[in-house]
Amino acid sequence: MRDGTVGGNGFGTASNPDNLGWDEGLYRDDARSYAPGADDSYALGADDPASGGEEPPGRIPEPRGAGSGGGHRRGGPRRRPKSRRKRILKWVSIGLAVAVLGTAGAAYGYYEYLSGKIRKGERVSGSTNVAKTKANANGDTPMNILILGSDSRNDAEDLKLGGARSTVGEPPRADVIMIAHLSADRSNMSVVSIPRDTRVNIPQCTDPKTHKVYAATNAIINESLGRGGAGCTLATVQNLTGVYIDHWLTIDFSGVVKMADVVGGVEVCVKENVDDHSTPAQPGGSHLHLKAGKQKVYGETALQWLRTRHAWGSDAMRAKAQHMYMSSLIRQLRSQNLFTNPGKLNKIATTAMSAFEVSKEIGTPKKLYDLGMELKTVPSNRITMLTMPHDADPEAPDAHYIPSADAAQVWSLLRNDVAMDANGKAKTPASGSPSAKPTTSAPSGPPAAAAGTIPVTVVNGTAGTSDGVPTGHRAGDIATALQGAGFTQAKATQEAKPSPGTRLVYPTSGGAQGKADATAVAKALKIPAANVKADADVSAITLTIGADWKTGTDFSKTLPKSGSVPTTADATNGADTTGCMEVLPIYRW
Repeated sequence: MRDGTVGGNGFGTASNPDNLGWDEGLYRDDARSYAPGADDSYALGADDPASGGEEPPGRIPEPRGAGSGGGHRRGGPRRRPKSRRKRILKWVSIGLAVAVLGTAGAAYGYYEYLSGKIRKGERVSGSTNVAKTKANANGDTPMNILILGSDSRNDAEDLKLGGARSTVGEPPRADVIMIAHLSADRSNMSVVSIPRDTRVNIPQCTDPKTHKVYAATNAIINESLGRGGAGCTLATVQNLTGVYIDHWLTIDFSGVVKMADVVGGVEVCVKENVDDHSTPAQPGGSHLHLKAGKQKVYGETALQWLRTRHAWGSDAMRAKAQHMYMSSLIRQLRSQNLFTNPGKLNKIATTAMSAFEVSKEIGTPKKLYDLGMELKTVPSNRITMLTMPHDADPEAPDAHYIPSADAAQVWSLLRNDVAMDANGKAKTPASGSPSAKPTTSAPSGPPAAAAGTIPVTVVNGTAGTSDGVPTGHRAGDIATALQGAGFTQAKATQEAKPSPGTRLVYPTSGGAQGKADATAVAKALKIPAANVKADADVSAITLTIGADWKTGTDFSKTLPKSGSVPTTADATNGADTTGCMEVLPIYRW
């Protein structure tokens, strides 16, 4: 997320921390001093009978009857009577200044009001070594946000809306787990659901409120929320995917109801009449009751839609229904021109502030506003909704999942910031055409040093997070390939650092020259120049071979292409309005 100010949002600027939100020129234009001169302007309030002002010091009044021509002037030039226009200007200026100050006070008060509604928590509260995403060669950075839906019944308002009373007092679980990925160039977005019944390794976590320490365990991912809050789930997801998560947002039952109502309902679709009721085989149920066809859901019905699982047949199909809801919600918000309806915008903003809990680094109205503006730039047809590819869990094949081999492709798309859709894919120039440019072309700057003078450290990180098994001699093989390309100082290190993705970094202190040298290394192995990044923690160019590159010496062959989402991810486009949920026969009426 960019840290710049947003003009005209009423949330202040770096030079105006009190959120005054108006043009400082207003003061220069309307509160300037007027001094005696050819235009007879003067200091505001001076020598004005209407305001009780006094004659400026040193000025001697003209004697009565003195003519305009030939009369002797004593004490300097004669003062002309002040025009009515000047008196009006004065009062308009004062009135305008008072009005602006009043508006500023109201805006600041409203900002403080919104700030007080935001609930915040620690970004991360579990053990994780996934590094923060560095800017690419263009200086742009993608953003990943973890969106969680809590099933907590520990609040009276939440308990009224659903769930068993027997769970009151128990730690909350995550009913919804989604990674929202916003591309570095802000042109596309993807939302990946992780089924809540997925078995994963949950790291050691510490609850930031109680300071209770939870030991690492292998369990169902939705339990992570109750083992240290959203920050524990964030650490779990980072370790599973190798994707750095910048922020998290959580919403509970009552929050879903509030948001569905304030936006005016969200359109969904079912192929058959549905009633998600309790059965002997599947007790509980969301109690969703709808007729077949497209319709808007509000309040509690919206919550029931998001919680329904049995009627759709599985947790994975619940994720699909949630994607339909989310895509429709985005389209609904875009169809309302909120910036021409301040009342509606105010109501949605106020409701959102109280409905969500967020990681503390984005816990101000301005930062949440900026985040919303960045998400708003992505067109619906560049938004992709999908579910983590999964297999049945051998320990409980009828109830739980584990990530399948195809999941690695999805994580690679996220880590490499490759669009999940092909709608924005640029046309590739024909080979040999003047416009064709290799993906590893060096940026402007100094030329790279001679290959034989560039030291390169190669690390085997192929254990990664895919299967945990490293590829033997991998660092040595790549070092040998580099030596054959002229980089005779390339050496493999014996230290293994598991990494889900391949990383090529150079010392930050190397500046433009270091970047040019590292880019030359990238070109030799066909690693995109955008993947070359500065790192303050290394002393030489360092290439870590990740779990995404276990064979071969041409990295480009491992890179996923735009739109190359596995079919097992059940992807849908955000602009698709044709989707409709199929209902299992037992839940039809």
